[in-house]
Amino acid sequence: MRVVVIGATGNVGTSVLRSLENEDQIESILGLARRLPRLQMRKVEWTAADVTKDDLVSHLRGADAAVLLAWLKQPSRDLDKLWMNNVEGSMRAADAVKEAGVPVLLYASSIGTYSPAPKDRTVDESWPVEGIPTLYYSRQKAEVERRLDHFESQNPDVRVVRFRPAPAFKRESAEGLRRLFGRPLFPGFLARPEFINLVPEIKGLRLQVVHSYDVGEAYRLALLHDVRGAFNLAADPVLDAQEVGRVLNTRPVPVPVQLVRAGARLSWQLRLQPMVEGWLDLALTSPIMDASRARQELGWTPQRSAEDTFLELLAGLREGAGLNTPPLSPKTAGPFRIREILAGVTGREP
Repeated sequence: MRVVVIGATGNVGTSVLRSLENEDQIESILGLARRLPRLQMRKVEWTAADVTKDDLVSHLRGADAAVLLAWLKQPSRDLDKLWMNNVEGSMRAADAVKEAGVPVLLYASSIGTYSPAPKDRTVDESWPVEGIPTLYYSRQKAEVERRLDHFESQNPDVRVVRFRPAPAFKRESAEGLRRLFGRPLFPGFLARPEFINLVPEIKGLRLQVVHSYDVGEAYRLALLHDVRGAFNLAADPVLDAQEVGRVLNTRPVPVPVQLVRAGARLSWQLRLQPMVEGWLDLALTSPIMDASRARQELGWTPQRSAEDTFLELLAGLREGAGLNTPPLSPKTAGPFRIREILAGVTGREP
């Protein structure tokens, strides 16, 4: 089996490659990315390609499956660029899959595609997918899913699978996630548990997470099973201030959501950090997902708990951990994180 992974160098992409290279039925993998990495992996060849403008069909011809992961979260001040890559680029890649005659398309959707939901119960894949209105990321994920509905109706011969994972982390994703959400002013030593003396307790804030290696396994399993449609991916337990406080042996302290939201908005406007306040809205209103379909139809079981995943991310932040790809490498920030500092001024990616 030959698989093409579009957007292969990020947190989930490198985890997907890890799972695919260990699958005996997969003989070769082509990783497509805007910026070529130096990472070497067994069975993986690399080619530079941009989903917004480059030819994709020639790379896809002869493939048995395509994995579509290409997505930008930054720069949050350039919504036109994000739309062209995330929405138009995703559908341009889907059309290339059809034109090249690839029979399987695995698409990286997100918990962010869901409409707001109550936090006192779980929801399955039938929950509405209209997104969170205040966050561009969520709106764009929902738009791609709407367009994929049309794509599937017009191309029933293409088996389309959509994964909707909770926020996914691994130790090696730490530097990439810090750049996306923290920027250069975040000191890694503060991620030591002994320095975390309190946990903000924000009303309604309950989150699921999942290890990105476990997400990668779900993609591998979907290639081996004749399934279609959406799959929620999340690990137990659900994390809230009480649970995080127990894990870190510290105490929750109530903080008004209005204060946190205003702080996020002001710090974004002052270019102190790149995270718009809509990300807080996503955390407060996204559903608690029922992942039983993935367990039953794919045989997927997360090997790492939400607690272990959270602690692994903290360890990665302390260590400045990454991989040798542009989205994940500590070197991407430049000496003394100078490229990140300039990115914060210009609104471009480092």
